Amino acid sequence: MAQGETAKAIMLLVMDAVLWLGCIAGTIFVESLLLKIILGIVAGFVTGRIFILGHDACHQSFTPHRELNKVLGRIAFLPSLTPYSLWDVGHNVVHHGQTNLKGFDFVWAPLSKAEFDALPAWRKTVERLYRSGWGPVFYYLIEIWWRREYFPNAKNKPGDRPIFLKDNLLVTGFAIIWIGCLIAGALATGQSIWLGLITGFAIPFLFWNGMIGFVVYVHHTHPSVSWYDKKSEWLRAQPFVSTTVHLTFNWIWGSLMHHIMEHTAHHVDMSVPLYRLPEAQNTLETILPERIFIQKFSWAWYFDTARKCKLYDFENKAWLDFDGNKTADSVRVVLSPAPVGQNG
Repeated sequence: MAQGETAKAIMLLVMDAVLWLGCIAGTIFVESLLLKIILGIVAGFVTGRIFILGHDACHQSFTPHRELNKVLGRIAFLPSLTPYSLWDVGHNVVHHGQTNLKGFDFVWAPLSKAEFDALPAWRKTVERLYRSGWGPVFYYLIEIWWRREYFPNAKNKPGDRPIFLKDNLLVTGFAIIWIGCLIAGALATGQSIWLGLITGFAIPFLFWNGMIGFVVYVHHTHPSVSWYDKKSEWLRAQPFVSTTVHLTFNWIWGSLMHHIMEHTAHHVDMSVPLYRLPEAQNTLETILPERIFIQKFSWAWYFDTARKCKLYDFENKAWLDFDGNKTADSVRVVLSPAPVGQNG
């Protein structure tokens, strides 16, 4: 299943790129304000689709060619203004290497009650917003894109490799061209520049941030999913299956999102390309039927999860609300035997 197809990969990227460009152009050339907003939202969704293609390229699973994947990945990351090399380190090395291990995997890592209580009042308010169910757009935009990807400071930057700066300059250059085209289009059609920038840039970019923030949240946050703060325990839990959720949908949303919701198979083997993930996920659920978390999506489930999963008790493997009351017990994974001489 881990065999990429170059022609199929390029076709998918070209198709989504044309769709994205068409939506952005539509925000300039259509006259209806409502249609401009709708096209901006659709462009944001397509940004997510293109990003998922870049995600595969960054995992070297998009095509069989390593250098081509790097080129296609950088192209696919342009609409989301994602610096390829910085995202590569944060996602491939940190997130996939240590999924749901507190202190290493930083994406949607829950705080303990003691950590939350030690925060200043303003930061507590921010955490409440992030975990309200309405916060993914703010969380990803601020905590991931701004702080860790777009010209991150020394504290958040994983080193001083020249490629980090080059990739940030690449997406900045693309943003300048994007904004410049919107301004030129507004002037050429006698429309408001600010309206063009809002519908053709701000709405797509904000929608994309909300989309990816939501997707990453539901991939690894669930009342039954455990987080760990001890690496020895995390290793013994064999976490690449038990920390990931397979979210299913009534309609074709899974296909529209390039099958990124078949996420357990992706974490078990990152070399499986997105167009083979349904087959891989089905195989995994056949051979490990009691180990896979499968959740049918509904907004009721999502907001119930957001209500329950505020803080985490790492010792007792339980989710808490902000007052420290237990809201859900995580499924305790039967740990494999610890190596002789290993401390807990």
